[in-house]
Formats: sequence, structure tokens, C-alpha cells
Amino acid sequence: MKNSIDATVTFSFKGETHTPSMTIDLDALMKQHGSLPHLYTLLAMENGIDTYSYLYEVMEQSPIRFVNAQGAVANFVNNEVLDVEGFQRRWQQNQVIDMLQSIASRELNIDDLDNHPELKNALLEAYDCGKSAR
Repeated sequence: MKNSIDATVTFSFKGETHTPSMTIDLDALMKQHGSLPHLYTLLAMENGIDTYSYLYEVMEQSPIRFVNAQGAVANFVNNEVLDVEGFQRRWQQNQVIDMLQSIASRELNIDDLDNHPELKNALLEAYDCGKSAR
């Protein structure tokens, strides 16, 4: 399932209340950047706010509220707060597991690594060893 979430920030500037919002496709951002970029910048750009303005600086002082989480990201939202680091870790781990599942299917005819936890752990450990050897 696709990971998406609605982000909104409400703040006042020069006597006016502003409520920029957007729906964020988290999978696309993670694939493009490897992590989530600064979400205030995304909100500003989507809502026509110059990132070099006082309006933007005031916006950054207000918390972003996250609602309508779709996909695994829903597990990382609590009281309209997104655990960005937790989501990123899980998303990256799922990408590794998908890659390892592809190898296990192709080379070992294993369609579900979850049914072979020892093999899954061994492949994850081998991946981590290879990654740290760089």
C-alpha cells in the first residue's frame, strides 16, 4: 500500500491566519531523496510561500500536523505528530527486505522469506556486513 499523509501547519503572520497544507507521497520522496526532505520547505513550495521570507520563518515555528495517514506510515503517527526517523528506518528496511525477497525468489525459489526466518535473518546480516564493509 502506498504511503501518503496530509500535512498542515496553522500560524499567524501580520494579523492573518495561514493554513498551508498538502498531501505528501512519502514513497516518491523516499525513492527520490533516500530520506524525507525538510517538510516545511515542501509545504512552503506547494503553497507559494517564499522560503527566504519572514512568513516562512514564522511558519517554521509552528508544528506540522499530520492526518489521514495511508499505508505503513500510519504506524508512525501519534497525536498528529509524525515520527520521521522511525518511518524512514522502517521504509528503508522494507526496501532491503524487498530486494532480498527478490533474490530468494530468483535463486532459491522461496516466495516468502517470512516463512524462513533463519534465512531472512542470515540474508539481512549478510547485507549489513556488506554495507559496513564499504
